[in-house]
Amino acid sequence: MVITGQCLCGDIKYEIGSAPAVTLVCHCKNCQRQAGSAFSTLAGVPKADFRFLEGDVKLYEDMDTDSGNAVERFFCGNCGSPIFSAIPGQPDTLFLKTGTLDDTSGFTPQAHVWCVSKQDWVTLADGVPQMEKF
Repeated sequence: MVITGQCLCGDIKYEIGSAPAVTLVCHCKNCQRQAGSAFSTLAGVPKADFRFLEGDVKLYEDMDTDSGNAVERFFCGNCGSPIFSAIPGQPDTLFLKTGTLDDTSGFTPQAHVWCVSKQDWVTLADGVPQMEKF
């Protein structure tokens, strides 16, 4: 199984050689700011299975997080699309921004995290675990 994706302008293209290990929706304030939206949809993928087909990403090191842990946020320097985040404490996993996938039909969140900062108007589905933090 090969999964492909790209940024808005197409400068960054990538592929993943396996299915995501985990799918999440993050409601932390920093993900809201990065996405410019109410939350960020993420797929945890093995770093070893991810490869760029085209382009180079830029890095923003997010040090001001609620958890106190750094988050490395990689994005397209041309259009600004967030591509993935990396957490130094989980060096073998990339948290892909699922809106960049070419086919998003298979995305179903397994959990919602950082619900303590969820937008009040967002309603979460019953049966999906909801964590105040992560």
